[in-house]
Amino acid sequence: MQQQAQHSRFIRQVATELGFSFCGISKAEFLADEVPRLEAWLKRGYQGKMSYLENHFDKRLDPTLLVPGAKSVVSLIYNYYPPKDLAKEGELKIAKYAYGEDYHFVIKDKLKVFMQRLEKDIGAIQGRAFVDSAPVMERVWAKRSGIGWIGKNSLLLNKQMGSFFFLAELIIDLELEYDGPAKDYCGTCTACMDACPTDAIPQPYVVDGSKCISYFTIELKEEIPTDVKGKFENWIFGCDICQDVCPWNSFSKPHNEPAFQPHPDLENMTRQDWREITDDVFQKLFRHAAVKRTKLEGLRRNILFVEK
Repeated sequence: MQQQAQHSRFIRQVATELGFSFCGISKAEFLADEVPRLEAWLKRGYQGKMSYLENHFDKRLDPTLLVPGAKSVVSLIYNYYPPKDLAKEGELKIAKYAYGEDYHFVIKDKLKVFMQRLEKDIGAIQGRAFVDSAPVMERVWAKRSGIGWIGKNSLLLNKQMGSFFFLAELIIDLELEYDGPAKDYCGTCTACMDACPTDAIPQPYVVDGSKCISYFTIELKEEIPTDVKGKFENWIFGCDICQDVCPWNSFSKPHNEPAFQPHPDLENMTRQDWREITDDVFQKLFRHAAVKRTKLEGLRRNILFVEK
């Protein structure tokens, strides 16, 4: 027990040194409670065209299928709240998480260092690092580890910093001290549900992914359905509406991650600039950014949909 406590303290120390805001630890075990929820969500078709969410059902629920012999899930929070919100009234907008470099690469690099530190200090460890890139139910693990609760908009909320952060996990075969689950502090608030212009939150804690503006502007590869025309409120890549209205995000503090700083020209983009965006400008602004996921063609489709 003493060794587990010592290892757990070391993990939290390394997390802080690497810039993570919160670190929680939960026992790696089968997520039996999530089976009916996930089945119901998929049955309703809330995944839309994101067919990859139907794959690896068992792996989503059982971390030992991702890491044989897994004992612990280390959940981590990394802040991305920008020093300046670039979403201006009347201008076209992109989600805050996409201002700077693609978080997958920035955080994955930190997790590699994290694993190296653990192996150096503790010894040989079997494990894998995840950043929104594998069938891991990251919000469920984060809730179990006590670093936040799942809000009515289905995002993880943290009392000290709201929800403008990325989640990451280490699934490892090391027994540790486990934290208890976080309490839900949403109360009777329905701000996120009321504010969603496409009614993508049909009931508390359930998001219809196939109606979400982020889904339409990023995940959907075909034409955007005409029945949501005029409902995007100028969002052309992702959407922050349900986060911007959340009272807990009044506690958000700006990040200090240089890689998440936007290209200086991004702040000055006008509607006209977006309409006329060229491949050169796209590459300059988003060379290493998450916006590259849509490619220029996809971004243009979104701009035209909002503008016409």
